[in-house]
Amino acid sequence: MKIIDAHLHFSKCEHFDAIASAAGHENTAPHLGRVFAEQGIVLGVAMGEMGGERIPGVCTPRVPEFRGMGTPDGELPPFIAWCAGVESGEIDGKTLSRSLELFSEALKEKNCVGLKFYPGYDAFPLSDPRHDPYFELAEAFDVPVVVHTGELSGHGGLLKYAHPLTVDEAAVRFPRVRFVMAHYGNPWIVDATATAAKNENVFLDLSGLAAGNFTSDWFCDRYRAHLDYIRHWLTYLDNWDKVMYGSDWPLVNIPSYIEVIRSLIPAEHHEKVFRLNALRVFPKLASLAGV
Repeated sequence: MKIIDAHLHFSKCEHFDAIASAAGHENTAPHLGRVFAEQGIVLGVAMGEMGGERIPGVCTPRVPEFRGMGTPDGELPPFIAWCAGVESGEIDGKTLSRSLELFSEALKEKNCVGLKFYPGYDAFPLSDPRHDPYFELAEAFDVPVVVHTGELSGHGGLLKYAHPLTVDEAAVRFPRVRFVMAHYGNPWIVDATATAAKNENVFLDLSGLAAGNFTSDWFCDRYRAHLDYIRHWLTYLDNWDKVMYGSDWPLVNIPSYIEVIRSLIPAEHHEKVFRLNALRVFPKLASLAGV
């Protein structure tokens, strides 16, 4: 079965190097390429969060930092697409036009397949009007808006802005924009389920539900109660067109995590969750995957 990883991170920094090592991986493009080939993963969608040229006073697209990842001249490897990250605190009405020009230029690139928001980390609600022009841009380019929902790493940020219910208002106001709740809003699984069930334009990815290096058998036994809880609410949602696989690499061992997610999804829906839904939610992936 071919797989699309709808949510990962692809940036060179000491922090990710250490996390990848703890998960049994190397934070390099050649290593990730080998893992992808072994697991049948044809594409990964990297979330923009660091790197790139920054213009003082202008909200510029956050891009994954490809330099130093082991590719010639820091080029993007053929198995990686990316979402342009939006830094909410940088948005300034005085420089908005220039910011939207930069994001438009990014979205014209064939490998830029969506926008990524970090409301909990940036401490701005997703429904803040400052985000509206970027949602309009996503609609114009027919790309999804991926939103970090659920737990936050570290002691900064505000959990109330990472709650999945914050996606509801934006989804209602922008019904033609596809919103992806990253990490299934974990641990607010019930609220994420209700938001996805209510809004036709809201989807979810299953990234970030585990971290580190483990065997799938060990993880499924140790966290059986939580996995049963997630399985229960996925069954309650009963709409497998809304669910996508994502790893959150380099945070987790990919082969083991694939097996964990397989255990959550009925076999008849594996192809949807592991590949086909990503092609619908991220239309630009089709040409990259050769579909």
